Amino acid sequence: MQTLKQKILAYYKQQVDDRIDAFRDMIAALTEDASNDAKGSAGDKHETALSMMHLEQEKLNHKMKEFLEQKAILDKINPETAHSKIALGSLVKANNLYLFVSAALPKISIEGISIIALSPQSPLGMKMLGMGKGDSFEVGTTKYCIEEVQ
Repeated sequence: MQTLKQKILAYYKQQVDDRIDAFRDMIAALTEDASNDAKGSAGDKHETALSMMHLEQEKLNHKMKEFLEQKAILDKINPETAHSKIALGSLVKANNLYLFVSAALPKISIEGISIIALSPQSPLGMKMLGMGKGDSFEVGTTKYCIEEVQ
């Protein structure tokens, strides 16, 4: 039986892998379009089209790099590790929120529980690092009380 943390990590890894695959497909399609276009055209319109494809390819490569960085962070996390103090890979319950200290990723819902993935470099992540159950802290005007650390 998978723990909640294992399910969260598996879900995020799958999401990131799917996005990486999608970007690879888009980049490959653009590369193929550019090589096909190069065979049959000449002139200014052709140069403009190739430039636009190249710019689009650079944007896609940049986005894919972001997802590869997120994947590298997720790959460092061992979901079996139990944390007493908040660190990378901790699942934290604070103010009835579930926070997964990993990479900044979209909010998800697993087993009816909403999970927010946040980076240790985020304001909330930086405040929480090293804290344990029962500790409290403030970010902006919100006071957080740590109810559980996994």
